[in-house]
Amino acid sequence: MSATAMPPANWGSIWSATELETHRSALYLARLQRVRDTMRRANLPALLVMDANNILYATGARNMTIFALRAPSRYLLLFAEGPAILYEYGGSEHLSATLPTLDRIVPAINVGYLGTGGAMEPACRRFAAEVAATIHAIDPTVDCIGVDRFPFMAIDALRQAGLRVRDADEVFIPARATKLPIEIPYVRESMRRVLEGVRRLEQSIAPGCSENEVWAHLWFDLMQKDGQCLTTRLCQSGPRTFPYFQEAGSRVLQAGDLLCLDTDAMGFEGYAADLSRSFLCGNGAPSADQRQLYQLAQENLAVNAALLAPGRSWREFAERAWSCPDEYRPWRYGLIGHGLGMAGEFPNIPHFDPAQPYPLTGHIEPGMLICLESYIGSARVGQGVKLEQQYLVHETHAECLSTYPMDARLGGYGA
Repeated sequence: MSATAMPPANWGSIWSATELETHRSALYLARLQRVRDTMRRANLPALLVMDANNILYATGARNMTIFALRAPSRYLLLFAEGPAILYEYGGSEHLSATLPTLDRIVPAINVGYLGTGGAMEPACRRFAAEVAATIHAIDPTVDCIGVDRFPFMAIDALRQAGLRVRDADEVFIPARATKLPIEIPYVRESMRRVLEGVRRLEQSIAPGCSENEVWAHLWFDLMQKDGQCLTTRLCQSGPRTFPYFQEAGSRVLQAGDLLCLDTDAMGFEGYAADLSRSFLCGNGAPSADQRQLYQLAQENLAVNAALLAPGRSWREFAERAWSCPDEYRPWRYGLIGHGLGMAGEFPNIPHFDPAQPYPLTGHIEPGMLICLESYIGSARVGQGVKLEQQYLVHETHAECLSTYPMDARLGGYGA
């Protein structure tokens, strides 16, 4: 199978731990090739990136992911025709020494305020001079590079060193929008492990437990299984389920509460597993209002999932998507859904507004991971239900990967 071919329709096996380990290097090399192919199409001869997910996708190199998201302390210089050089956090260069994707690993120059003791300008000049000298030694014709999340002083210094800059997202967003066949078993394994954590979390839900205590069960299970992190704290209960986006806190659950969970998990090999479920706390029966909210949320997902067909334009998908009743519309989820990979990926799928040009072009493609979102919240009831499903688009259909069952007491009718 070629590096860019889609998996066949029956590509559904779960690889063993041995198989996952055996093919790990091939996974990293296939993604690196995808990045370089996309660089050539974008006419970008070199990339200089510090976003932890971009580095991980391109090379497989992982180091202090959450710390690196806020501290400009490591970065990757990658040529479309040339080497991949990782500038690693000082003292940890050995961590990536065996990766087949990297040609050189050297200490990075920290260009952040904290790391430089406030002396950012001279540090940024040293950083830019080193990068420019390396680029010109490798290919003196390169005068334009793609960059991502560097501090503005570092970007200014690169320009002063004679380099034009473009946004590295021109490469990474299209490269990561569809998944390579070799990625799919790792996506499935990440989901499998996260679903085990969701089961542990659900089993912990009981009157007298706090939201934080319940949510911690998912964290614990994810860390046991070599996951990276949960990127949000979306686990809320009772009156805190309305409106949405309230983070896990110290509130103590009571019998009859709804509890809404959004995993937002960076799981195995960094692949995200993103699903939402709403549960009923205690052994009692739900109220009629709770069942109504839940059934509407399920209806929302079912209608939109039936439209998730390869080749369908995003505009047509949005035009035909489920129409939220007026009572709940002010608090509906802000998007129909979104792409997924190592984090949220292309596309974000806006709701259709007939009064506005639809902003998203293109169509649903095989190889995409798409998460469909549903939130139904009621000001009258003072509660809400959050559900979300993750799909893999095949050549002829979309497969639901987030097979965790819905809550039968609330009217759940399957994954």
